[in-house]
Amino acid sequence: MVFDIEEELKKLPAKPGVYIMHDNRDTIIYVGKAISLKNRVRQYFQSSRNLTPKIQQMVSHINYFEYIITDSELEALVLECNLIKEHRPKYNTMLKDDKSYPYIKVTVHEAYPRVLFARHRDKDKAKYFGPYTSSKSIKDTLELLRKIYFIRTCNRNLPKDIGKDRPCLYYHIKQCKAPCQGYVSEEEYKVSIQKVLEFLNGNYSLVTKELEEKMKQAAENLEFENAAEYRDLLNSVMQITQKQKITSSELEDRDILALATTGSEAVVQVFFIRGGKLIGRDHFYLTGIENETKSSILTSFVKQFYAGTPVIPRELILGEPIEDQEIIEEWLTSKRGQKVYIRVPVKGEKERLVELARKNASLVLQQDAEKIKREEARTIGALKQIGDLLDIPGISRIEAFDISNTSGFESVGSMVVYENGKPKRNDYRKFRIKSVKGPDDYASMEEVLTRRFTHAIREGIPSREGEELVLREELALREGLALPENHVLHEQQELKEKSLVQEYGSFNKLPDLIMMDGGKGQVNVAKKVLDDLKLVIPVCGMVKDDNHRTRGLYYNNTEIPINTHSEEFKLITRIQDETHRFAIEYHKLLRGKSQIHSVLDDIKGIGATRRKALMKHFQSVEAIKEASVEELAAVNSMNKPSAEKVYEFFHS
Repeated sequence: MVFDIEEELKKLPAKPGVYIMHDNRDTIIYVGKAISLKNRVRQYFQSSRNLTPKIQQMVSHINYFEYIITDSELEALVLECNLIKEHRPKYNTMLKDDKSYPYIKVTVHEAYPRVLFARHRDKDKAKYFGPYTSSKSIKDTLELLRKIYFIRTCNRNLPKDIGKDRPCLYYHIKQCKAPCQGYVSEEEYKVSIQKVLEFLNGNYSLVTKELEEKMKQAAENLEFENAAEYRDLLNSVMQITQKQKITSSELEDRDILALATTGSEAVVQVFFIRGGKLIGRDHFYLTGIENETKSSILTSFVKQFYAGTPVIPRELILGEPIEDQEIIEEWLTSKRGQKVYIRVPVKGEKERLVELARKNASLVLQQDAEKIKREEARTIGALKQIGDLLDIPGISRIEAFDISNTSGFESVGSMVVYENGKPKRNDYRKFRIKSVKGPDDYASMEEVLTRRFTHAIREGIPSREGEELVLREELALREGLALPENHVLHEQQELKEKSLVQEYGSFNKLPDLIMMDGGKGQVNVAKKVLDDLKLVIPVCGMVKDDNHRTRGLYYNNTEIPINTHSEEFKLITRIQDETHRFAIEYHKLLRGKSQIHSVLDDIKGIGATRRKALMKHFQSVEAIKEASVEELAAVNSMNKPSAEKVYEFFHS
C-alpha cells in the first residue's frame, strides 16, 4: 500500500501522543512527542515553516509516519523516552554513553547486616548509598570498613546457620568477628553497623577520633605494629574524607548539570551531590546536535539520562532553561515519589557550582577534541574511504564471515558486524556447520550465508527500494512450514517459525557490504547465495599475501590494492582479524567439549547427576563396566532400572 503523506496528515487527531518517522527502509529515523499530534506533525511538511537544515534533511527521508495516542502529555513524554532509548533514531539528539553507577548496599533488614558492592538499586529493604562514579573508591571503602568494624561479607543465613561451618579467612586475618560462630552478639554487631551507617552518611569525625585514640593507646603500650595499623587506617579515612568535599550548606540531594558544545558534539558535565557532599562527577557526550539550541540539547539529555537512572535527586540545577520544564518536573516527581525541582540559578552558590561544571565540560571538549578527531578518522573516516575505493556510497554496516575447522572436524562459521567502523558485538553470530562433512570451506560458507540471509528474509526484510520481499512461502516450505491458502499460520507452525527466527537472534537488518575472509572463490559462493535468495548486496573478499597479511580487496572480479599505511587498510585488517578470532574461539570451544566427552554420555536415560555419582563411587569407567546390577543400584541417586540400563550398555 502506498502511504500518501498529505492524506495521512488530514487524519491526525488533535490529541497528545508520540509520532514516529520511518524512511524507505522501514528504519525509525525520528521520534517526537506532541500536545497536539495534528498541529505538531503537520509543521514538518509546511513549506512556510522555518526548519533547521537538520530537520529539512530528516523530512526529505521520511517515507511514512505513524503515531501513538496517549491520555496526557506526561504519558507521551515517558513513551518518547522509551522509544528513543530502544530505537536510537538517527535524527534525534542522542546520549552516547549509556552508563550505570554502582552503590554501597547495607542489608539493614538482616539480623547480621552486610555491607556490599551493588550494581543496581533494587526494591528491597536494604539501605543504599550512592550512586558513585568510581567502582575502585567503593571497593576501597568496603575494605576499610571491614578492617575497622569487622563486618561480614558471606552469604550465610544468620542466625539460622550459626555453628554449621568453620569461620572463613576474614576471621583469621582479623577482618570479621565470625558472627557465623556466635562469637559476637546480634546487639554488639548492630552497634558496628550503626557506626558504618554514620560513616557512609558522611560523619567521619566519629571514626577518626576512635582510630586516633586506639593508635595512641597502642603506642603507649609499646604495641607499635598495632599503632602502625591504626595509623594506616586513619590515613585511608582521611583520603576518603578529602574526596567527599562539602559543596553545599544545605544537606540536599541534587545534580548540577552544565553544557558545552562544538559544531557537531556536546558534553554535559554532571556533579552528583548527596547529603550536601560531592560524591562524584561524570561527563556525557551527545551527538546529532547540529543547529540545535542549548536548551533543546539539554532537554534531550535530561529526558534520556533520567529515564535510565534509578536515582532521582530532589533538585536539578541546570545551566540553561529547558523545554517542557513543568511536564519534565512532573515526570521526575512521579519517578522519585517526592517533589522534584528544576532550577536555573542566576547568582549565588548554586550559580557558581553550575559555572564550575560548565568549565569542566568545556575542558573535556578541548582535551578530547583531538582524540575524537582521531577516532572518527579510524572509524567513520576509514569507512568512507572503503566506500570511495569500491564506489559504494553510504556504507554503515559491514558483515564479515569466516570458516574454521581442523581437517573438517567441528566445522564452524563466524559472522562479525561493524557499524560506523566499530564492532557491534551484540550482533555477532556463530554457526555450527550441519550439512557439510569434511574440510569443504566453500560448501560450509554457502550453508552459513544461506542460514543467515534466510533468517533475515523470514523476519520480513524490506529491500533497498522499500518493496517487501515476497519469499515467505518459499522459505516456509523449505523449513517444513507449509502455509494454508489464506497464509494464516496455525499456532504450532507459528511457534516453530518463531523458534527458527530466534535460533540466531534478530537478523532483521541487512548489511551495506559483505566481506569474505578469502578471495574469488569465497566471493563467488556469497554471490550465488544472494542470487538464489534474490538479494542485492555488494560482496568483496579480503585477500591475504603468502605471509597471511591483508594485501587488498577482491571486488567485481578485480583485486584492488590498498595503501598499507591508510586508515581503511587498518580497519579492513581489524575486521579480518576479528572475524578469524571469533571463528577460531568457537571452534576451540566445540573441539574441547568433544575431547572431554565421556562414554557414559551415550547411555540413554543416564543424566549428569547419575554420571557424576557413578564416577565418584567407582572412580573409573573400567570399574563401572565390571560392576554388577546390584552394585550399580547401590550408588546414591541410582535405582534398579537405571542400573540395568548401565549394565546392558556395557554387556550387550
